Amino acid sequence: MTKFAQPAYLTDWLTTIRRYLVASALGHLGWEIAQLPLYTLWQSGTAGEITVAVLHCALGDMLIAIGTLVVALVMVGAPGWPVQRFAAVGAVAVILGVSYTVYSEYVNTVIRQNWSYALIMPTLPWLGTGFSPLGQWLIVPTLALAWGGRTVQSGPRSQ
Repeated sequence: MTKFAQPAYLTDWLTTIRRYLVASALGHLGWEIAQLPLYTLWQSGTAGEITVAVLHCALGDMLIAIGTLVVALVMVGAPGWPVQRFAAVGAVAVILGVSYTVYSEYVNTVIRQNWSYALIMPTLPWLGTGFSPLGQWLIVPTLALAWGGRTVQSGPRSQ
């Protein structure tokens, strides 16, 4: 096998995405577990129901994380990502995640009533969206992208 130098962006995009997905999975799972007392399921659900809900939500979070990153890459990415346009892609991914969260929380708590907040959940007054899920989609993707992107190198390296 021949070894040759490649621009960093030809190899680092995959590392960045892999690290982002690992950090997202761990971050969203941890957040879903930590925010359980802010939902009525914590008081009314069985251990099995709570476990299924956490896994369902964490898997849904991963689909959102993947989808928002792909859409952000298509919208504002560059061929040299993550070396180029990293911050722009990250900002769009976070904005899309927050936007979807506001929509999803409204649909699922108000319209479909699939879940409900406990009285201790602080909510946005004009939308009723919980601060915890909103914070989740501001913090987890931002930290996951920061960790994923920290491996980005701007110079050539051997493979």
